[in-house]
Order: sequence, then structure tokens, then C-alpha cells
Amino acid sequence: MKVPAECVEAFPSAVKLLCEAGTGYNNIPIPAAQAKGITVCNVPTYSTDAVAHMAITYLMNFSIRMFDQQAMLQQGDRSNFTGPFTLPLSELGDKTLGLVGGGGTIGSKVADIALALGMRVVISSRAGKLPDDHRHVNNPSVRVVSNVDDLLEESDYVSLHTPLNDKTRGSFGREQISKMKPSAFLINTSRGAVCNEPELIECLKEGLIAGAGLDVTTTEPAAMDSELWDLPNVWLSPHIGWRRLETRQRLVDMTYDNILAYCTAKSPDDYINVVS
Repeated sequence: MKVPAECVEAFPSAVKLLCEAGTGYNNIPIPAAQAKGITVCNVPTYSTDAVAHMAITYLMNFSIRMFDQQAMLQQGDRSNFTGPFTLPLSELGDKTLGLVGGGGTIGSKVADIALALGMRVVISSRAGKLPDDHRHVNNPSVRVVSNVDDLLEESDYVSLHTPLNDKTRGSFGREQISKMKPSAFLINTSRGAVCNEPELIECLKEGLIAGAGLDVTTTEPAAMDSELWDLPNVWLSPHIGWRRLETRQRLVDMTYDNILAYCTAKSPDDYINVVS
């Protein structure tokens, strides 16, 4: 839920703290909060494993075409049980997973799992390298590129892990998708608005890539008349990566910790998870 700047501007002086109950805080008008002297905190790590597992769930389903098989059964088509199997299946070992903006917490966890599955990992980073203390530095199965085009051209699966801000909004569209392999799949568990959704839809209709697994869309839910609902090469989930029972309880606990740290702090240095 987006907090309008005028709402923050109207807060009484008693409001001292805004706690984002989540990782992304693009819905909070930071400049307005700063102007009012309001501290803003978020909860950066509560859903790391859960969201990473969501991305891997899509990845594994694409490799074995589980979604397609289930759709055939729901349409009464049992031909894969009674005759030759018609869907293309592939192992994940030696395949390449591209993580766009994947050097962060969630992307790194996705990389951990992909490496355990025997995959190669390519991570895009504007710096062209990972921090010296990053656990994947010097891993022979991990390559870091500064040019995302190199990642897109090489990857069998592309997973988006960029935050949503003015620079990334709508940044993944036709130009990027057209550089992917026709057999590649796109996975987005970050923020829907990172994709240029109209261009993504047109590319999927044209079959430029094999398909997309989207746990997030530009608006949530997607507009009821959006073609995303009906495209045969799109698989949607209602932003559930973070919604597991344990994940939500962790979110509540860590939000409480943020508030407690603020209320008991002897100085601003004692605040935790401050973004502004």
C-alpha cells in the first residue's frame, strides 16, 4: 500500500517512526518523512529463504513441465499417460541461471540452491564484481557481469532480483527479453513494476521466450482484463513468496524488534534496520 506524501506531511509531530512491515519501502515517501524528522525502518531479511524457494519452485517446475502437465490433465488430456510423452523435459545440472541484480540477500540464496542443483550462475552487478566478503567470490561456477545483456544471452533461466526504484521501474522489457534464448524462462519474485508489463505480454504472445513465472505483477492483482491471466506460457501466483506461516510470524517479530529498539534507544545509533 502506497503512503501518499501529503499523508505523511499531515502527520502530527508525535509521529516519530514509520515501520515498513516488509523489505521493500518504495511505497513510503522517504523525502516527506525526512522533512518531518520521522525515522523509517524496514524488515530486510524476514523472507529471504521463502522468496528464494519461490523462485526455485518456478525453476524446477519449468524444467520438468509440471505446470503444463497439470493443465493438460485439468482439460481431460491424459495422452502423456497413455502414449508418448510430448512435453520437453530437461535436467538442471549444467544449465545456466541468470540472476539480474542477484548479488543481494535473496539472489544469493537463490544462487546457493542453484549451485547445489549443479547449475552455473551468472549475476549482474553494475560494479561487475561481488563484494570481497561475498560467499560466492571465487566460486568457479559463479560469474559476475556488469552488462546484463551478457547474462540474458547466456542464461537458460532468468530470475529478477532488483529493488523497485525510479531507475528500475519498467526497466525489463522488449529490449531485454529479445536478448534471451527462445527456450529460456523468466521468473520474477521481486517487484512486478520492474517489468514493462505491456512489452512483456507482447513478447510472450510472440513466443520470444518459452514462458514466464510471475509471483508479482505491476498491479496486484493484475487488472482483470490483463492478458496475463490467459496466456498459455504465463504462470501466475498471487505474491505468495513471503506468505508462508513461519515467514509472516518472523515479520511480526522483527517489526516488533524495530519498534522496541527505537523506543528503548539511548541514541539514534541504537536504532535498527533504519533506511532513513
